[in-house]
Amino acid sequence: MKTQYFTATSLDGFIADSRNSLDWLFQFGGGPGEDYDRFIEQVGAIAMGSTTYEWLLENEIYKDPENPKPWSYKQPCWVFTSRSLRLVEGADVRFVKGDVVAVHREMTVAANGANVWVVGGGELVGQFHDHGLLDDIFLGVAPVILGGGAPLLPRRISTPPLKLISSKVIEGAFLQLHYEVQKD
Repeated sequence: MKTQYFTATSLDGFIADSRNSLDWLFQFGGGPGEDYDRFIEQVGAIAMGSTTYEWLLENEIYKDPENPKPWSYKQPCWVFTSRSLRLVEGADVRFVKGDVVAVHREMTVAANGANVWVVGGGELVGQFHDHGLLDDIFLGVAPVILGGGAPLLPRRISTPPLKLISSKVIEGAFLQLHYEVQKD
């Protein structure tokens, strides 16, 4: 069981632009790809921040309010928030706040040996890293420069450095990087 961060990023290290938009990413078309499909099959629990959750509600689930889409995850999802948020009907979503350590323990039990995916945002991923809970980072690096926005991971991680496990070109545009988080 590993706790992993799988995301797309611009060349200059942003996961969303200054308007919290992912239009820069969607210009490449298609779905998330076979690497994502393999990744998600091994996930037993999901953690996400409230901004990511709200983005999913606005841009995926309720984009057409007359015809809402179903929640796309089968795994239980813990949303870290200090606010009241709308619950998606039929989704196994649990709203939590506070320390990620206690919630991570709960998530690993629910994952039952499968991996935990910390979807984002970067600040939430950083909290998992700060407590030594983050094991892997998977980055789909897109050939765009945003110049600002939501940072990939707003933490300094330099000692020990991340260990590169693999790299490959995806669909001629993205560079898929897999890093292992080294523990002190």
